[in-house]
Order: sequence, then C-alpha cells, then structure tokens
Amino acid sequence: MSTIYDIAKKAGVSASTVSRALNGSGYCDERTKSQIQKVAQELNYIPDSSAKMLRSKRTKRIVLAIPDICNPFYFDMIYGVNSILEKYDYLMILIYTKHSLDEELKAIQNVKGKIADGMIMVSFNFCEKNIKAINSLNVPVVITNKYESAHKNDSFDYVHVDTYLGIKMATEHLLKQGHEKIAFMGGNMEEQTGHERFLGYRDAIIDAGLRINEKYILQSNYTESGGYMCTRELLKRESLPSAIVAANDLMAIGAMSALEESGLRIPDDMAVVGMDNTQSAIRVTPKLSSVAMMQEEIGRNAAQILMDNILNESSEKKRVRLLPRLVVRDSSVQLG
Repeated sequence: MSTIYDIAKKAGVSASTVSRALNGSGYCDERTKSQIQKVAQELNYIPDSSAKMLRSKRTKRIVLAIPDICNPFYFDMIYGVNSILEKYDYLMILIYTKHSLDEELKAIQNVKGKIADGMIMVSFNFCEKNIKAINSLNVPVVITNKYESAHKNDSFDYVHVDTYLGIKMATEHLLKQGHEKIAFMGGNMEEQTGHERFLGYRDAIIDAGLRINEKYILQSNYTESGGYMCTRELLKRESLPSAIVAANDLMAIGAMSALEESGLRIPDDMAVVGMDNTQSAIRVTPKLSSVAMMQEEIGRNAAQILMDNILNESSEKKRVRLLPRLVVRDSSVQLG
C-alpha cells in the first residue's frame, strides 16, 4: 500500500507538503496540489482513516439504533438520516436492538466505547434505565420520542411525531364515517409508544360521548402476524365492531388478511385504518387508509441536529415536534 512518503518521492516534494495537499490543511499552491493528487491516483493511494481519526479526534461515523429492521417504517427514516450524513461525508452504523432494553443498553455502551461521534436512538419505550445510560454519554445524542426527565437536565435532544394525535385522528375519522363500535389494535401498553397510541384512541372515543369497550382493545407486537392473530380473536366476540384502528400498517394489513379469510368485506363489513403510511398501504386491496408519521422527516431532523451538535458543539437543546397527517383511502369510507 502506498504512503505519503511514496507520493512525496515520486512528486519531488516533502511528505508534509503531500499531507497538506491531500488533507486540505495549510498552504499548498494549486499547481503542486494538482501534481500530488495525480501521483496519489497513479499510486492508488488510500488515506489511512485511523490516522485521520487520531488527528481530528472524530470517527466520521454515527450510530442509528432501531428496534425493528423488518418494519418498512424504518426504511424511510434510515433514508432521511443518510441523506443528511452524506453531505458531511459521515457514515452510519446501524444497530438492531430487537425491541429489547438489554440490546439498547449494549448499543449505548458501544457508543461509550467511542465507535462513533454521536447517536440517534429509536425506542418503543424510553424509560429511566436507557435514559440514564444516554445521559452518561459524552457524545451528542438525539432520541425519536418526546422524553423529559423530572430533573430537567437531560443531555440529549429529541425529534418526535405526535403519535397520540395520529391515533386520535384515525379514530375520529372512523367516528365521522358513522362508526361507533371501533376496535383498537396496539402494542404493549406498558411501553411509552404503546401507551401514547392507546390514549389517542381512548380520548377520541370518550370525546365522542361513547364508552370504551374493553373487549375491543387488543395488544400485539406491531407485526403483520400479530395483527392477524388479534383479528382472529376479535372475530370470536359475540358483538363485532364495525371498524378497526391499528397502531401501525403491518398490524392493519394482518387484520385485513384475517377479515378477508373470514369472508368479511373491507370496508363494507369492517373498515380498517393503519398508521405509518408505508408503501405497503397502497399495495394491498383495498388500499389502506393510514396516518403518515413523517418518518423521513424524523430522520432528516434528527441527523441535522446531531451533525450541528457534533460540528458546532451547540449547548442549546432542541425539542422538535412533527405533526402526523391522515391519508384516507379505500379501506375506510363512509357507510352507505
């Protein structure tokens, strides 16, 4: 492998001049710089990234930790993050935390080992344990849920979409279509995200002057199979709902499969609304109404805040709230 000394010898200049020319630091006239770059290309020179890291004290990498690598929701978020990072010539390390607190703590510990200059953390359940670990890091961190500790001295920034409002909008849409018996299909309600989404459903039902039917509330794991199994259980009820609001598109699509398998028509017999507005929503029949959760914008905002903190060492904490948007399609139409 060629070194700057090989380039210096062939170009007839000093090693320090080669270093200045290739790193863009210090003075080097354009003619000499052009000559050095040409020789470097001829010798197939590859910069030593570890040496650069030692000099700059930066890894030029950030960690993005996500709980589910199979959910299409995160594809757009990853794209949004990367679209910002590439402007700064930064690389992304993707860590799959498997919806597990232990795995999240491992990811945080890895960042503490200085594998990256910062971290974007996605979790279904920010809690005292992972927040305490995040606050112990000495690099910038952006999380993707709203969280503020009681001591009000958190070291991280956050970008979030109002998931409570999203489910409330979906439920209110079904109420406006004339539905009064509406089932809710969500995740673990003891977790932050699951609880917020359930509250959106609950408040919409109560605000409409209706009572919550506990038999219409189901919990699963945000997967298509989970939505399918929940709907199979729902269909065993003596009194069926006329609509389902699901906490994500995968569960909604699983619900649609179970309804179709049972001979029920969507939306004639039962309307369905999902959440996330992924590409899957327009690939099913009928096309799925869904709440757009601005995942690409979450990624862009989180990455930009992180890069600003890394490069400018900003001390001002950012709190960004994005608004969801309901996209109405064929799976939820007005009752005839």
